[in-house]
Amino acid sequence: MEAKVNKRAAIAIVLVLALGASAAGCGSGSSAEGPRGEAPIETEAPEATAGEAGGEAAAGEGGVPSEAESAATGDIPDNQAFLTYTDKSAGYSIRYPEGWARTGNGNDVTFKEKANVVHVVVHPGAARTAAGEKTTTTRRSAPDPVTGKSLPLTVDTYEFAKGGKVAVLELSTPVGVDNVDAYRMISESFRWR
Repeated sequence: MEAKVNKRAAIAIVLVLALGASAAGCGSGSSAEGPRGEAPIETEAPEATAGEAGGEAAAGEGGVPSEAESAATGDIPDNQAFLTYTDKSAGYSIRYPEGWARTGNGNDVTFKEKANVVHVVVHPGAARTAAGEKTTTTRRSAPDPVTGKSLPLTVDTYEFAKGGKVAVLELSTPVGVDNVDAYRMISESFRWR
């Protein structure tokens, strides 16, 4: 009886340690070594049922990035709140994701989070494309100030003309990150005032 209790206690300790390591290293992948380079402890553990396995599917399973991986690369979450920015001097308003850093004002405004960028430039002239028509290009991001790395970006450009001036809206996101719905909402929110 005592051996059975000790075996159950050992299994419980291993499970607690495994769950703790899993939570601490969430999204970091797997390794043959445990914390601090230790070899993993091999024990018999009861099989998890589908309900117990819950959100512990392997990251990237089936080629689909996990929620944590998507957020790390700049995926705008479905539950993202948006605010309206109005610039009276340039004469427009646009929605942008809450919490993104804003730089500039008037005729040149940028909202940024990770490698995602919403950039609006207003200048005199006429649009080169039909109102709200999208053109898509690719380019590299500015180098990260810490790592020095730059990312390939998909850049969707829209032009909106009114009264002898044109607003150029650029929506940039890392290649492979799906911000289509959020960026569509942002582009459709542009209004001249």
